[in-house]
Amino acid sequence: MGEPIAKAGDAFLYASDIKDIVPFGTATKDSLDLLNKFIDNWVREALVIQKAESNLADEQKNVEKQLNDYRKSLITYIYEKELVKQKLDTVITEVEIEEYYNNNKTEFELKDNIIKVIYVKLNKKAPNIDKLKKWYKSDNLKDKEQLASYCHQFADNFYLDDSSWLLFDDLLKEIPIQTYNKELFLQNNRFVEVSDSLNHYFLNIKDFKIRNSSSPLSFEKENIKNIILNKRKLLLINNMKLDVYNDALNNNKIEIYINDKSSK
Repeated sequence: MGEPIAKAGDAFLYASDIKDIVPFGTATKDSLDLLNKFIDNWVREALVIQKAESNLADEQKNVEKQLNDYRKSLITYIYEKELVKQKLDTVITEVEIEEYYNNNKTEFELKDNIIKVIYVKLNKKAPNIDKLKKWYKSDNLKDKEQLASYCHQFADNFYLDDSSWLLFDDLLKEIPIQTYNKELFLQNNRFVEVSDSLNHYFLNIKDFKIRNSSSPLSFEKENIKNIILNKRKLLLINNMKLDVYNDALNNNKIEIYINDKSSK
């Protein structure tokens, strides 16, 4: 082991213990900082361990069972993880997603208000604002193209995908709308234009759903995919455990040496 490089109580730290601490190519000053930090942590940890050793009863310090239980759990976890990695079918079709949604609609209740929206944040000095006011309200394809082109050139922020659902609260972080009743606001507003000292904000609410109502399928797709995958994982693991048990049973690898008579 050689000469120790540090001592804490009755514990010693040797050069061989720190040979892999510093990555190759690290500057000298940085190397010293890393070594000093490691040694300081080692000293503190060694002293706490010795304090614990001296103050705990022998039965309290006997951690072999806990370590063995942890080892078994860890090995099982690693094996199950590898099994899932190799054999889990991760392909989920649209039909499966829709079927799960239709069969479990009570699971999908909105916790928040959601909207489909066109949104533009624009500096007050931007050009042709009157044209923008026409384009953001329009469903005409040419107007939509004009709007997209304009936003890419002049808008500070924008969202033009009116086919996707967004959380209304996320949008309120971007727009200075003051409302004490979000549900009432959504029910009574379609086109919204507000301003602050620097910017104009334009909002075209294409659709909305109020919290506590049924969540739409398109909003739940990723959630449903994860649910289906987790169910497949559990089924794969449970089937593996059952196969292992049945295989051992069929090959006479299970023997139980206790019965009703011997237990009395």
